[in-house]
Amino acid sequence: MVALDNLSKLFSLARGMLALVGLAAVLMVVALPASRGALLEQGALLAQPLLQESAAAGGGEAGAALGAAEPAPVAHPQTVQAREQRAVAEFIARRYRVAEAASAAFVSAAYRVGREFSVDPLLILAVMAVESRYNPVAESSMGAKGLMQIIPRYHQEKLLEHGGEHALLDPDVNILVGAQILREYMRRFGALEAALQKYAGAFDEPTAQYSGKVLAEKARLQQFLARALREA
Repeated sequence: MVALDNLSKLFSLARGMLALVGLAAVLMVVALPASRGALLEQGALLAQPLLQESAAAGGGEAGAALGAAEPAPVAHPQTVQAREQRAVAEFIARRYRVAEAASAAFVSAAYRVGREFSVDPLLILAVMAVESRYNPVAESSMGAKGLMQIIPRYHQEKLLEHGGEHALLDPDVNILVGAQILREYMRRFGALEAALQKYAGAFDEPTAQYSGKVLAEKARLQQFLARALREA
């Protein structure tokens, strides 16, 4: 019983001392307004290690509440482009019944030469779809060859560095030369529709049927790609 009384007295004494300390601190802040900011700053510095320790120990929600919010990760442009090319290749493989490895190679080449010659790769792919349905060995009665149905006699100078017209059955060469022709016509005529009509040898055709087909296919690719990237 005596021990309990002594413990109670010690507790009362400690509580009284803490109250006096608190009162003294209040009086100092009131009496010394000029130093109030310094006192608060010192208190913040003393409390910082405790806050850091609490955040480290709490982890999860506590750490997130005390620490700055981390920015959301941003996908690297090359990663985005690789995902885009993969989606387009899968679409082409399904729609035109092309082997996935082949469609992936065609799409990769279209993006590569599109960057090189500043031509939209989806436009290049749309021309391929309309011209050959992605058949790399297609040949027409007019002598047009390959994926983009290039007529060799009209573009001999572009084929010289590739070894001649037989190179048009190489998909990479065909896509590269086709992109060069598109860029040349786009610069010459300004309007995309006119450039496409010239590409098809139907510049004076009043209904511009060919350019309408190509642009409709390009729009279809764009719509699919936008939907695929949203769902990814």
